[in-house]
Amino acid sequence: MNAEREPIEKSYPRLFDTMAEILFRHDPLGINFEHNTDEYHPEVGTILPRLGSATSENEVLQIIHEEFIKWFDENMAGPKEKYADSAREIWSAWQKFKAGD
Repeated sequence: MNAEREPIEKSYPRLFDTMAEILFRHDPLGINFEHNTDEYHPEVGTILPRLGSATSENEVLQIIHEEFIKWFDENMAGPKEKYADSAREIWSAWQKFKAGD
């Protein structure tokens, strides 16, 4: 998985780090132990390539939820709504990235 994620991480370093920080801060899986800041890197590595097809915050929410279900399972991922704050911030970060900020 690291080999697949590395090109994405290198192509979008600031955005990748921003997304990882957002997920770590909101911690939808309850795995933030304050020292494991790279915990959500694998998920960002599969979410980020899909953002190009997103046209709204709601679509980002759907993408995030789908990826967490793939990485874990539906029970562990939980309801889509628990990713809403992360989706809002990731959508904003994506819009800034596309605008060149």
